Amino acid sequence: MTSSFTVHDASGYEQLMGRWSRKLAPSFIGFAGFAPGEKILDVGCGTGSLTFELAKSADLAAIAAIDFSPVFVEAAKRRNTDPRIEISQADATALPFADHAFDRALALLVLHFVPEAGKAVAEMRRVTRPGGVVAAVVWDHLGGMAGMRMMIDTVAALSESGRQLRGRYCFQPMMQPGEMKRTFIEQGLADVTETELMIRMDYQDFADYWTPISAGEGSLGKYVTTLEAAERERTEAAVRDAYQAGRPDGPRSFANVAWACRGVAP
Repeated sequence: MTSSFTVHDASGYEQLMGRWSRKLAPSFIGFAGFAPGEKILDVGCGTGSLTFELAKSADLAAIAAIDFSPVFVEAAKRRNTDPRIEISQADATALPFADHAFDRALALLVLHFVPEAGKAVAEMRRVTRPGGVVAAVVWDHLGGMAGMRMMIDTVAALSESGRQLRGRYCFQPMMQPGEMKRTFIEQGLADVTETELMIRMDYQDFADYWTPISAGEGSLGKYVTTLEAAERERTEAAVRDAYQAGRPDGPRSFANVAWACRGVAP
């Protein structure tokens, strides 16, 4: 499996997205549900936003967490102090677990970075017991992420490469209304439901927004690192202007919507 997400440093990811995935995790758990004594799989755990939120429940028997990135796996292992949690490096499209090994298989902000997203859903279904739950959530890049679209639309207005970035970013897998639901149904899951979850991303100032991007984290950061020095400075100035919107630099808050989907394993 390949991943379209770029990560250089776990702390950079935390500033770019980890802090926001932690805000999303409780709502996603509420949607996916859990019951006492269950064994849960976290597919694409990153630095552990969902894993450690799940671990706040003393009623769970075990939590397995996997990620494709060794950087994320190492960071999550360093944070872990819970004997119920086992973290390992693995491929979401070829999970190293037996059939029906878990009561629930969950994926927080992962499937849109998996080129073979349908195959990952099929694997999540395979390792979930009959009657268990498969659930996933992804950002709505096209219509639900005002703060990120602010940069995307700015760079699209500056250059053809920016326009190409916008096309890739806005139409990643699983992001269109009903797309995850159709995939869940195609992979044999029953009682499939889809809903929207929302958080707000609150930044202290432009530097808080821009620092992880300028360091090359994520797809936006990867784009910035491809620019020549002069074009990078031009891009930063334009995005700063969009962020500040004619007012002094300082706090800004952006609404961010995610698509969430769950189904029952046959």
